[in-house]
Amino acid sequence: MFPSHPFAPLVIRGRSLLPIVQGGMGVGVSAHRLAGSVAREGALGTIASIDLRHHHADLLERCRATPDRATLEDANRIALTREIHAARTLSEGRGMIAVNVMKAVNAHADYVRIACELGADAIVMGAGLPLDLPDLTQGRDIALIPILSDSRGVGVVLRKWMKKGRLPDAIVIEHPAHAGGHLGVTNLDDMHDARFEFTRVLQEIDEIFTSLQISRSEVPVIVAGGINSHEAVRACLEAGANGVQIGTPFAVTEEGDAHPNFKRVLADATSEDIVEFVSVTGLPARAVKTPWLERYLRNESRIRTKIGALTRACPTALECLSACGLRDGIEKFGHFCIDTRLAAALRGDVNNGLFFRGREALPFGTAIRSVRDLLELLLTGAARPVVAGRLAFSLG
Repeated sequence: MFPSHPFAPLVIRGRSLLPIVQGGMGVGVSAHRLAGSVAREGALGTIASIDLRHHHADLLERCRATPDRATLEDANRIALTREIHAARTLSEGRGMIAVNVMKAVNAHADYVRIACELGADAIVMGAGLPLDLPDLTQGRDIALIPILSDSRGVGVVLRKWMKKGRLPDAIVIEHPAHAGGHLGVTNLDDMHDARFEFTRVLQEIDEIFTSLQISRSEVPVIVAGGINSHEAVRACLEAGANGVQIGTPFAVTEEGDAHPNFKRVLADATSEDIVEFVSVTGLPARAVKTPWLERYLRNESRIRTKIGALTRACPTALECLSACGLRDGIEKFGHFCIDTRLAAALRGDVNNGLFFRGREALPFGTAIRSVRDLLELLLTGAARPVVAGRLAFSLG
């Protein structure tokens, strides 16, 4: 049984959960082990759907033998199926298992279908307005949770979905100035705009809900970005959020699915090591300035000048993104293969990987602790002692 804490439960589709949501992190950073462990504690754990084949040696071997798009896409569908099965088994029927699907990914409809067929409890969708998500899940008993950044996006999604006879089962509001990975703004200069402040967004959402005759009990609101302590959790919930979503602190837990080197990079990073840049998706992104990213940013202007408007074949044949700066020659987008770089990070290649990370310090500093320890600290403010013989260790 999880220790008592002072906060009301987060209720999604009639399920009572701890008010902490584990954010989806790809490629492979949040797979079955992390998501299932979070759900087992009574919270919502999230599998990031994109390119999970990197966790399955037989699928990688199949892709090396036949490196065409059809084989790669099939491998990723199989990998997602396996990961959902494994997460559900690990969760022991507790909490909820969500699948995070990026709208910007070509195969997003396939991943939604698999999540529905395999019994995932929820689909979380961001990286674009998920206006077609009700259509993709018609007749399915699954929670739908869009990720948005401001009240304007909330209003658009609610009105479009209501015309289809569907409400979101929750909404995640992600602050682009603090979150890791891809950020919900069109350019870097917008990140600190006042319209993203949680207190303002929560107030504006309540006004939209009132105008549309929607109650918070029908559509709870979860805030995300920069929440790294018990005090931050308390402040968000007291400001009116129903729950908080947290990414980077879960990525570095013992149960996180990435290589130990990945966790070391994130845990050891200081605020000076974290940078923002434009991804190949065209969205701003935030990551640790590791050797590859430092080289890329140093040469970004020259790369744009030299190859920015040239189209080329996808270097992996996966064609993962619906719009890719490198493949499509979109000059204002980034120009690198994001799948290759994120996969390198997942397997712990510090020199060549892209390591997404939020901006704030981690709850346990450089120490690697369990999912349960992290949830306890965030919800109660108390950190249990490290037990001798456990995997917990410090990277400091």
